[in-house]
Amino acid sequence: MSVKAKKHLGQHFLKDENIAQKIADTLSYKGYSHVLEIGPGMGVLTKYLLEKDITTHVIEIDTESVDYLKANYLNLANRIIEQDFLKYDLKIVFNDEPFAIIGNFPYNISSQIVFKLLEIRNQVPEFSGMFQKEVAMRICSKEGSKVYGILSVLTQAFYNAEYLFTVPPSVFNPPPKVDSGVLLLKRKDNFTLPCSETLFFKVVKTSFQQRRKTLRNSLKTFNLSDNLKANVIFDKRPEQLSVAEFIELTSRIEND
Repeated sequence: MSVKAKKHLGQHFLKDENIAQKIADTLSYKGYSHVLEIGPGMGVLTKYLLEKDITTHVIEIDTESVDYLKANYLNLANRIIEQDFLKYDLKIVFNDEPFAIIGNFPYNISSQIVFKLLEIRNQVPEFSGMFQKEVAMRICSKEGSKVYGILSVLTQAFYNAEYLFTVPPSVFNPPPKVDSGVLLLKRKDNFTLPCSETLFFKVVKTSFQQRRKTLRNSLKTFNLSDNLKANVIFDKRPEQLSVAEFIELTSRIEND
């Protein structure tokens, strides 16, 4: 019995054991006692997680995959969450305990997975997994790069992001049309911002919605004082600002 990959769920099953092992080895497994795997499919990564000194939980929306896991991983059966990660309240399982997140993420929702991670970052000290290569590169990119954007800034405000390795299409069934990339996010020691977090998210998103414009033009809706707008930072375009500069910019807007 095997599970058929479903296009509408963006499923591409990893079939290379070495890569599965490598992904399982990306986490430190320190400072928390639970790990949550998103979209385990037939458990190629899960089996390496089960070898670790950690309590493994999986969250899977595909009923066929759930049946497969229950039949083949008996010691996991009561830790299979049959839910949509994007909609499920994980406090039901973890209360306030910390946990890591790992997975071979469905490409069609991978950015949304990162946004959900940012919402629950207080509980997630480590996150690693496989994305479409382009998305993984974007999350880890620095200012000045063409792919640096909303995901890069918001993620790196709270996590140190590292692009680990590239994975070719041939190791999946069915093979995707693009390369994949594995990244690791480690939460910063100090992950609270010295400015309003809501305003920070708004400033970053608004800036990049018109990324070719200078900040003076893209942030017009904020009704900033002439005094503040005279600052040279407003001559820059959003991809020229580091994460620290975005935080500083938000503080200035807040105090304006």
